[in-house]
Amino acid sequence: MGFERWWPSAAKDWQRRAVAGLLGLALYCHAPLGYPQSKPEYQLKTAFLYNFALFTEWPAATGRSLNLCIYGADPFGEELDALQGKPVGERVLAVRRIAAGESLAGCQIVFISASEISSLSIVLERLNGSTVLTVADSPGAARRGVALNMAVAQNKVTFEANLLAARGARVNLSSKLLRLATQVIQ
Repeated sequence: MGFERWWPSAAKDWQRRAVAGLLGLALYCHAPLGYPQSKPEYQLKTAFLYNFALFTEWPAATGRSLNLCIYGADPFGEELDALQGKPVGERVLAVRRIAAGESLAGCQIVFISASEISSLSIVLERLNGSTVLTVADSPGAARRGVALNMAVAQNKVTFEANLLAARGARVNLSSKLLRLATQVIQ
């Protein structure tokens, strides 16, 4: 009886580790080269942004490019510039930096900077009805309506997913991605 109760949990843990290893390899393989060592956290978060784009299903009407917009103060710096023109399936990434208060029209991925998190509800209201994957790295952002929220735990970048926010934006997050989330809000 004890073994039978243990086995399904162990199998699930093994699967989670296998998928985490594959995503980790994908992050390593797709991470832009030539990073300076000054911002290791945002080097990893840049790779996560790229993989979020890869593991998201976009509507056919999205077009040939995905505009990755940083809204507010840019914590990534030149690390993010290495994503310019990188392929995402049949599309390519275009990096844009948007000052607070400017229009987010044309953005398919919006990273909401910590400098603008106090106005998160306003930003999300402006994006309401748009096909936009929202991403942040601020505590509680997923609970407040951001689709993917990154964090650092034990020197590792983790993330939580808000499926309601993703579905409301008409984007589908891959089940492979969701298995790696520390929390999935439904």
